[in-house]
Amino acid sequence: MLVKDIMHTEVKTATPDTRIRDVAVVMCLHKISGVPVVDSDNTIIGVLSEKDILKAMYPDVAEYMQNGRPDFEGLEGQYHDVLNRRVGDLMTSKVFTVSPEIPVLKAVSIMVVHKIRRIPVAENGKLVGIISIGDVHKAIFQTSLDAARRAESHGTDTAGMIGRQPKAEAARPVGTRTH
Repeated sequence: MLVKDIMHTEVKTATPDTRIRDVAVVMCLHKISGVPVVDSDNTIIGVLSEKDILKAMYPDVAEYMQNGRPDFEGLEGQYHDVLNRRVGDLMTSKVFTVSPEIPVLKAVSIMVVHKIRRIPVAENGKLVGIISIGDVHKAIFQTSLDAARRAESHGTDTAGMIGRQPKAEAARPVGTRTH
């Protein structure tokens, strides 16, 4: 299975000049945790994640504490300041991308190694799609998902299937093998 088989081609994006407030609203409405940042030619120049926004809102401990006490009023002011900043100020400019023609398992290995939850799909530096770790998980386990859907359509309760095992297996001590 290739990346092009599972990628989303309608991608929410931002530009470096987009306000953080506007991107945060889009991310919340569409239940996404990050967006690629592109220039006017649709070239990928960065990514902005929820983590990037939150890191900017929550200063380090020294800034947070004032006279040994938390400065919540200062944090609230910082929150509003961050929302009015531009994406270009907070985005991560080191971007990993994948080609639509590579195997999904190669893409997920890049995601796991670099601890990223979504990766833009690019051709010649231009954004053509995106995949998330959830998309990969669903694709890998699609066969099991299809079987569960067939079972549900036949009236089988799949919700209770997780954790069920034959009594003989349940009674076997942990750490032993049968050949």
